[in-house]
Order: sequence, then C-alpha cells, then structure tokens
Amino acid sequence: MDFFAGTLGRLFRVTHTPAQGAARGKVLYCQALFEEQNKSRRMVALQACQLASRGWAVVQLDLHGCGDSEGDFEEARWSTWIEDLKCCVDDLEARYPGPLVLWGLRAGCLLLSDLTHIHGLNPALNILWQPVSNGDQYLNQLLRLRVAAAMMGQGRESTKDLRAQLDSGHSLEVAGYTLHPEWARALAQTDLRPPQGEAISWFDVSANEQQPLSPVSDRLVQAWKQSHVNVDILRVTGEAFWSTQEIYELPELLERTTERLVEITGP
Repeated sequence: MDFFAGTLGRLFRVTHTPAQGAARGKVLYCQALFEEQNKSRRMVALQACQLASRGWAVVQLDLHGCGDSEGDFEEARWSTWIEDLKCCVDDLEARYPGPLVLWGLRAGCLLLSDLTHIHGLNPALNILWQPVSNGDQYLNQLLRLRVAAAMMGQGRESTKDLRAQLDSGHSLEVAGYTLHPEWARALAQTDLRPPQGEAISWFDVSANEQQPLSPVSDRLVQAWKQSHVNVDILRVTGEAFWSTQEIYELPELLERTTERLVEITGP
C-alpha cells in the first residue's frame, strides 16, 4: 500500500505482486463508484490476490475523491480520473514487464473504455465485470436514490428537476456524495464503447442461469460483434455482490476471470 502522485493530489493504491519471481504481466483495476465500490472491495481484493498468485502484478487504485485518496468527491472530474489512470498505467509499464490487462467493474468499465480510446492503449485483455453501458442512464439511477430519499421524508423531487439543477451549474448531494455538474455532464455523455485491445471478456452475473442479458447489453454486444470486435460473454450465476446488503463472495467469478486471463495471455 502506498500513495501515488495524481493530477490533483495523492492517490491511494494497493499493489499485489507475486510472492516469488518477476511478474509475468500487470493488471490495472478501474473501480466501481459510490456504494458499489464499498460493497465490492472484498471481491476485488480476492481477485487481485488470486491473480498475483498466478504471477501478475495487480494495482487497485482509489480515484481522486474516493476511498483513501485525497480530495472530496465534489472535486472529482471524469477527465482527471482518466489522466490519473493513464499515469498509473505508465508507472506499471515502467515497473513490470509483460502484457497489460485492464479490469473494470460497473461504471469503472466506462472509465476503462475511455482510457483505451483517449490514450490509444492496446491491452492484451479487457475484463469487464457487469459493465454499465450508458452513462446517462446510470446518472438517472443515481438521481433516483435522492428522489427516493426525498419521498421518505415527505419531500418531492424528480430526476427531471435534479437534472435541471445540474444543468444550471448547481452541485447535488446524492446518497452522501456531492456531484459536481461538470462531472455529471461528462458521465451523461459517456457510453460504453468497445475498449481498444486484443480481446474483451464481458462477465455477466445473474441470479438465474437461464436469465438472458439485459436488452440494452445484448444490443450493444451484438453491435460489437457485427463490427468484428473480439468480445466474449461469460455468464456467472450468483448475487450482485456490488449491491447486496451484506458483503457477498462469488468464487465462480474469481475462478473464471483467472481462467480467462490465462487463456488469453498464456499460463
């Protein structure tokens, strides 16, 4: 564990390295946001440890204004997060040989996608855990948390009203996080594009193994395949650990993620 010099302040990171020998490659994790980040820390740490045991150096980075990194969330900017992730990639490239793998969870997949396109990265593998496909829809979901809280307090708000406040330049507090209008605007303008790289592994978690991909995700994946994007869909049965009330582990996801990385990059 250490602090890394970011664009706006020090960023907290945890680096998992092989117990013996040189690393055979490096993995950068792009975090989920808000309470999804907190709920998923256990799973992310377990996956990082498992990959390290297979010879990989894995970095978990807290973005500016998140976790143990410096700054308040209101100071966060989407573009700054992208630049901080790129700095972390550069540091990994300088310290460890071998292929680069990018791994994201939920909204972290949007960051991962933007990172590869903006900076022209070509990772050996992009691992997408239950990716958010549309930033505008995700922002509306966040705002609904405030709408629901207002209803519990006998207040009245709508996502339309809240979007209007953001559009007029006012910050909003949602579930204990203050959203800056510039950050919200950037999120709303972000869609999940196929990350640049040699391969994409999209992991979909559902409680029922017979449950299909959501219509939005299915349309997106089909469009990628029609454009000859190398994407594989891997289905895992289990609970949505990023949103469960109790901390939840999904060993099958850990094992299949590790297996997929080995398949793509070699043992």
